[in-house]
This record gives sequence, structure tokens and C-alpha cells, in this order.
Amino acid sequence: MNKLGNYVTGKWVTGDGDGQVLRDAVNGEEIGVATTSGLDFASILNYGRTVGNPALRKMTFHERGRMLRALAIYLNERKEKFYQVSYKTGATKADSWIDIEGGFGNLFSNASLRRKFPDLPYCTDGEPVGLSKGATFMGHHILTPKEGVAIHINAFNFPVWGMLEKCAVNWLAGVPAVVKPATITCYLTEAVAREIIDSGILPDGALQLICGSAGDMLDYVSSQDVITFTGSKSTGLKLRSHPNVLDESVPFNMEADSLNAIVLGEDVTPQMPEWDIFIKEVRKEMTVKAGQKCTAIRRIFVPQNKMEDLWKAIASSLQQTTIGNPLNEKVRMGSLAGESQRSEVRTQVQKLLASSQIVYGSLDSVEVIDADPAKGAFISPILLKNEKPFIANEVHDVEAFGPVSTIMPYKDLTEAIELSKKGKGSLCSTIVTTDNSIAADYVVGAGPWHGRMLVLNAECAKESTGHGSPLPMLVHGGPGRAGGGEEMGGVRGVKHYMQRVAVQGSPTSITAITKIYQQNAKGINPGVHPFKKYFEELQIGDQIVTEKRVITSEDIDKFANLSGDHFYAHLKETDFSGTMFERQVAHGYFIMSAAAGLFVDSYEKNPVLLNYGIDELRFTKPVYPGAEIHIRFTCKEKIPQDKKEENEISKGIVKWLVEIIDETNEQVGIATILTMVKRKNQ
Repeated sequence: MNKLGNYVTGKWVTGDGDGQVLRDAVNGEEIGVATTSGLDFASILNYGRTVGNPALRKMTFHERGRMLRALAIYLNERKEKFYQVSYKTGATKADSWIDIEGGFGNLFSNASLRRKFPDLPYCTDGEPVGLSKGATFMGHHILTPKEGVAIHINAFNFPVWGMLEKCAVNWLAGVPAVVKPATITCYLTEAVAREIIDSGILPDGALQLICGSAGDMLDYVSSQDVITFTGSKSTGLKLRSHPNVLDESVPFNMEADSLNAIVLGEDVTPQMPEWDIFIKEVRKEMTVKAGQKCTAIRRIFVPQNKMEDLWKAIASSLQQTTIGNPLNEKVRMGSLAGESQRSEVRTQVQKLLASSQIVYGSLDSVEVIDADPAKGAFISPILLKNEKPFIANEVHDVEAFGPVSTIMPYKDLTEAIELSKKGKGSLCSTIVTTDNSIAADYVVGAGPWHGRMLVLNAECAKESTGHGSPLPMLVHGGPGRAGGGEEMGGVRGVKHYMQRVAVQGSPTSITAITKIYQQNAKGINPGVHPFKKYFEELQIGDQIVTEKRVITSEDIDKFANLSGDHFYAHLKETDFSGTMFERQVAHGYFIMSAAAGLFVDSYEKNPVLLNYGIDELRFTKPVYPGAEIHIRFTCKEKIPQDKKEENEISKGIVKWLVEIIDETNEQVGIATILTMVKRKNQ
């Protein structure tokens, strides 16, 4: 039988021995054999560290981001072949869309995240910190890529998304990946990995794939590596407590299956659209991917006086779900990932039946379309009812990883919050309500036990991504039973793969290291007005000190009349007793405008295309008539921009530090302005 490939140390290899036979989840036919026997895991990790890591580390965030985008486009053009393989996992077209195109979407999303970072291999973190009275000593934090590999041990339910949602983040951070997908569905991961390797878009060593057992890999991890795990809590704890992982203090990010809950607010009645929204959300989360989602709804909490109406309504909704061969367009729910998974679900449901009863579905029989239920891993959606959720522990401890959920009553919101907490930590929770005070109380009360919370009602339901949809820009993870980790999360996710370093020194030294001008650093004489320089010609620290201007009462009056801002403090005739001011004071925006008049070189065309905005504008001292101001104007940071169209002007964004200084040499205002500057080389 055909053996799946392992892509390691720059080549495709097959393992030794018999390995594990993989079967089509729909018809039971053999697909191939997965084995890693005979692989040298020490060499695999070393290859990632010595080949992949240096190649990614020397790339800038912007180069890595463009790499992700190119890969997303490449894979998206070949998506149909992945759908054909995905059907074998039991996934419908809609299920596969989440996995396949959701994975590509993650690449696209993280590619755009490059704009949050400098065009450097590393970045600053947080704000600079002054450490001396004379402003000659300061501190800052930087983030630099770790020198190891990201080891991803993934679950079976999302063979594509599970790989790409993690890899997108570590690649953007500048760290290579060794991916070990769950064996039962690794044939789909392998199909995508082959296309990634064939594309040539990633540098050598950026991706290695292991289809089968992880063997003794953890024996060789080091403190510069990062391990991420998705799967059961028991397996995660076993891996996290590996002696070498503990000895090397290897960062271990765990995202475990959890007993996620949905709550119907007491304000919702059957006549309201939120009633139907609630039922639809429950049905969707029970049947999408046949309930094989770490974010699926396992516990349903409803007001006790609406319990019977709701379980009957949910059961009626579930009855409309057609089950069978996912290739059949009439089918809305496919099979579980395999016979072993179906056996596991049945075992877990039996545990739940110790204190609950089935009100919809069956463990033993299921009607299917265009398939043989004896050959495929099909199972009916199962809705259980538990009347005593504060007494029964099974519903808060046992998870059946399939289309299984339990409905339970609560008396008031306090009880609903306490019941949600009994899951001992969850990835997500949803509350359906139109009362924002109920939503606020639930989110704040249950928040410490959840990684993500959705407030769902008619206002947002149409565009909501839903209870079970982690998003690249938001954290994915949760406390306690959910593993205590966080994946993704935009900039936060990238930081998992970088080392935070506190750097101390003079402002001039910190400027040289961070490539961002730090206030009080030595400026550079640009030779000409910096507005006359193209983007490439500008240096961080290019600085001019302008001429001086006296602010008069007439200036203030004219600005008030021009702008319409006649705030009392800007009027001469105001009685200033009891105010913060001694006498008529200049408008802050007038001072900023006057500053622009001093630092802008506007008499002839230059590379500055336009003013892009103002950040961090502060007015730090009142400016009274007679004050004399001047400006210290410094090139602070440069951010390149990609062309969106071929004929577009090549340009970048330049940030300038504007320090407004009065005759006493004190700062009266400070701002960062942004300009769009043309490149010399198109």
C-alpha cells in the first residue's frame, strides 16, 4: 500500500515498517499508510534550526508577510484538489471550506499584519521608558525571533487550518515549523504540504512535515524551540510534562478541547428573532464538522421556564439535518473522522447518560444518504437533557467530541454564570440576549474562565462569524481545561515565537538599535530640508530646528474666527479666576498649525505627496500671547508601502517627531505626524 511522505531535512521520505493504515471516513476504503519509523528527529530539529531559522530571521516582517500572501494566492488557485481529498475525512463542502479556505484566509490575514510591524527582522514592544533626570539614559523592549523551531502537534479535525493558522504566525515571526498533524487525517495535510513545497515560495527548512508518530522528537527540543499542541487535555499534559521540555524550559502553548457553553438570556421570548438565532446557532455548532470542533457548543443553558419549549425546538431543528456522503449536495452533515472516533464518542455519551437522557438522536442507528452506515463513521446528532446541572458532574467533566450537546436549566443569571464556570475553563462562550446589561454581567462574571465570548443578537447575527469561529486577529485559547494557552491574536500571536529583550542605553544608542528615533537622541544634519529627500534617502534621525515665531493675541483671535472655536479660554475678555489659565491662551490646534508653518518646506514641488495624519498629539504647557515657539523636527520612522497597482506611485510612510518648544526651552506640545513620501527608484 502507498505510504504517505514525510518532508524532512529538505526531501520527501517514507518511514519504515507497517505504520498505521488510514481509511476513508465515508466508505472505509484504505487510503494509505502513515509511518515515521526510522526518522532521525534530532536531525530534523537541527535542520530547522540551522537552515530554516537563519533564512527566515534575516527576512524582514514585510518580506515574510509578502511571502505569506504569495503562498495564500498559490494555494487558493489549487483549492479544488484539496476539497476532493477533504471529502474522505467525512467533511461536507461547507465543512471543508472552513478548513481549507479558512486556512488560506489565515495566511492572507497574517500577511496584512505585516503593516503593524517595521520593515526589519525584529521590532520594538511597548513604549520607551525614561530612566534618568537628564534624559541621557533610557530603556526599551525589543522582540527578536527565537533561534529554534516551532513544533506543532495538531488535532485531527482541521488538517489544513490547524497547520496554516499556526504556521502563518511563526513564519511571520521569523521561525520555521515542524508540523505533526494527527495521523487519522494527515493525508489531507500532506496534500497541502506537497503543494507548499512545490511552490518554492518558502525558504528551505521553513516547513517540515511528519505524518505519523512524533517518536522521540521531544527528547531533542531546546529552550529556543516553541511547542504548540491542540487536542485532548490528557495528551497535552503528558507532552507538557516531558522531562526534556521541563528541563529546557521550552515554551508550551496548549489549546485543549473544552466544554463550551451557550446561554439564552432571560429576556428572550419565542416571539423574538433571538429565539430562532439561538436555535440556529446550537444546530450549527452541533452539526458543522459533525461536531468535531474544539469550539463546539457542548453545554446549553436556558431559563428553566423555557426548558421544554427549547429542547423540543432544537430537536425539531436537528431533525432537518440530512446526513450521509458529503459528496452528495443534499447532505448537510458528513461522518466522523473515522471508526475509532465514533467508538470514542459512543463511550463518552454513555458516561453522560449516567445523569442525562437523550431527547433527540440515537447512539445505535442513523439514516444516511448515498452511503452505508456500516462502512462509514456516521452518527446521529444527539441532544441530551439534564435537569440538575448543579448536582450532575458528568455534564461539566465529560466531552463527547462529536455532534453531542446537553441542554440544562438555570434560575437566574448568577446561576448561568456559575454553570458556565463549572466547565473549568473554556475556549469560548456565547450569550444570546438583547439586554446589554445582561450581556455585560455575563461577560464580566464568566470572562475569567473563557478565552473568547460572543454576544449575539439580531443586530449582529447576519454578519457574526459565530460561536465556533476563531479569528486570526483575536486570541484563540482559554484558561484551565482549555489549556491555558493563546494561539493567533494578531500581533499577540506573533510574540509567542519571539524573545522579549529589555535594552538599556542612551537615546542615541537605542535609536540605532530600534531604528526608531527616541526623543533626546542626537539628531543628524540632513544637509537639505528633509522634505526634499526621497523615501530611500531619508535617515532615521534627520533633524532640523526651525526659526522662531512669536504668538500674538491677534493670532489667537483670527484662529478663533477662522475655525469657529470660541472656547472661553481663547477669549481676551474672559474672567480667568477659578480656571486653569492666567489669561487668554492659544488654541492647541493653532499651535500645531503654526508649527506646521515653521517646519513645512512648501515653496516648490518635493517628494512629499501628502499629509497622512497625526498620532500622539499632546499639548503639554499653555501658550500665552508673547510666547516665542520653535520646532525640533526629526525623522522618526520609515514604513514602506506595497504597490496595489502596477502604475501606482512607489512610496512609503514617514513618521516625524514634532517637538514644539517655547522661549524657556520647555516643551509646549509634541506630536508624531505622518507623510506619504515618494520613492526615488520606481
